[in-house]
Amino acid sequence: MEVLRRSSVFAAEVMEVFDRSPTDKELVSQAKALCRDYINSRLIRAGVSWSKPECNVPMPGGKLAEEKNILLRLGDELEYIRPNVYRNIARQLNISLHSETVVTDAFLAVAAQIFTAGITWGKVVALYAVAAGLAVDCVRHAQPAMVHTIVDCLGEFVRKTLVTWLKRRGGWADITKCVVNTDPSLRSHWLVAAACSFGHFLKAIFFVLLPER
Repeated sequence: MEVLRRSSVFAAEVMEVFDRSPTDKELVSQAKALCRDYINSRLIRAGVSWSKPECNVPMPGGKLAEEKNILLRLGDELEYIRPNVYRNIARQLNISLHSETVVTDAFLAVAAQIFTAGITWGKVVALYAVAAGLAVDCVRHAQPAMVHTIVDCLGEFVRKTLVTWLKRRGGWADITKCVVNTDPSLRSHWLVAAACSFGHFLKAIFFVLLPER
C-alpha cells in the first residue's frame, strides 16, 4: 500500500509539472510583452517618447521580471559589442517606414535569416535588438504606430518558429541560465557570434528587399 501511495504522489507531482508548462499562447504573449518592455527601454535610452497603452497589461504566465531584466542585460552587451549594427536599421536595409507591409516583410526576412542555422539564446537576443532598433527608427520618423506592428510581427514569428524550441526548454525562464557564470568574457562568445552574423544578414536582406524599394 505504501508503494502505491508513493506512486500516486509521484504521478500527481509529474502531472503538476506538466500543468505548469506554458502553453503556446502564453509563450507568444510573453514574447510580445518582453518585446514591448525591451523596445520601451531602448526608446527611453534614445530619448524619444512613445505612447504605450499595453504597458500596464499583466504579463501572461507571471511577470517574468527576472527574464525581462536578463534579456535587457544581454541586449546591452550585444549592442555594446556591435553598436552600429543595431542602430539605423531602416537605413541599413534601405526601406521606407511609411508602409506597414514593407516594415513587416523586412523584419520577418531578417528574423528568418538570423535563425537559418538554428536557434540559440544569442540569436533570440539579437531578434529583440533588431525589433527595438527598428522601433526606434519608426518613432523617430513619426511612425509610432509601427511599433505595435513590430511587436505583433515578433509574436507571430515566435509562434511559427520559436515556440517548440521554447517549450522544450521550459519557457522563457531558460534564458536565466545564460548568466549563471558572472564572468562577462565567458558570455561574450555567443553574443559576438550573434552580432557578427547579423551584420552579414543585413547585407543579404538588402539584396532580397532591393526589388521592392
